Amino acid sequence: MTEPGFPCFFSAETDGHDPRFFLKRGQVAQNEERPQRAHLLRQALHQAGLTTAEPPRTDRAAMAQVHSARYLDFLSRVWDEWQAFPDHGPEIVANLHPQKDRHRYPSGIVGQAGWHMADTACPIGPGSHHAALRSVDCAIAAAQALAEGAGAAYALCRPPGHHANADTAGGHCLLNNAAIAAQHLRGHFDRVAILDIDVHHGNGTQEIFYDRADVLTVSIHAAPDAFYPFYLGYADETGAGTGAGFNLNLPLPIGSGDQVWLGAIRQGLARIAAFAPDRLVLSLGLDAHERDPLRGLAVTTPAFTQAASMIRNAGLPTAIIQEGGYLSDDLALNMAAFLDGWLGR
Repeated sequence: MTEPGFPCFFSAETDGHDPRFFLKRGQVAQNEERPQRAHLLRQALHQAGLTTAEPPRTDRAAMAQVHSARYLDFLSRVWDEWQAFPDHGPEIVANLHPQKDRHRYPSGIVGQAGWHMADTACPIGPGSHHAALRSVDCAIAAAQALAEGAGAAYALCRPPGHHANADTAGGHCLLNNAAIAAQHLRGHFDRVAILDIDVHHGNGTQEIFYDRADVLTVSIHAAPDAFYPFYLGYADETGAGTGAGFNLNLPLPIGSGDQVWLGAIRQGLARIAAFAPDRLVLSLGLDAHERDPLRGLAVTTPAFTQAASMIRNAGLPTAIIQEGGYLSDDLALNMAAFLDGWLGR
């Protein structure tokens, strides 16, 4: 039975996104963002006594407020247009990535793929667009549950979202689920905060809200000078214009362990308390773990229990949006540890 006041959402249709291509240090490798991730996370939910509901096909107006119309149009048609090429590959992988401030938008789909795909970690297959839309539906359903009075809700989103900005996919992410959830909540509340504890900086989320004061963004992550996303996530990025002071990055040295990570979460929660939001969106990454395949931080499994307790004790109704945490023997254990802390077990 689902925990009272803690609805959880997952769509089996997101399994249709099953990317294969990944480029790792110049070598082609298997993509880490595979459907099995969701199955392991659901296993942890079920072991905690939680069930997942299929989200409705929601009103996606918030999606159009977060992402550009041109990008949403591109995602809707890129697969079909790619098929027109002879000898096309099994997935869309861009082979060029322009510096957008110095280039023009092309008319051909190959050029558009480069424009809208920041890297090679987000290949698009036949089921990717539909899966991304259903992932968004999970995030909106969780946000709507908060709007209707739930104290917390969880969205098992695949593909994840926090590296996607208004116009660009990247880092396994096509649509920014957390940003869309926050924008949906802004339709009901004046102030929303986003706390991102994924091992990678939430660069897409930061870019979307960087010049806004109504959504506070806080990201705790491995220092990006030698870790993805490399080009954003530094401590001196604090917002611009009316958003000045409403973006907080807490980059941590590579390999940092429990005490450093938990200390940063405390610091982030203090900034959120000062902002006094009506609702919180938590970008939940489990990839800070010491044995996650990407090896950015060295957080132990019990620390996820502590982190969950700290965040819940902040007392804010929270939409928990799944981000990273990749295939390893520890993924389900880390999710279970987080749930133990959140449910007070």
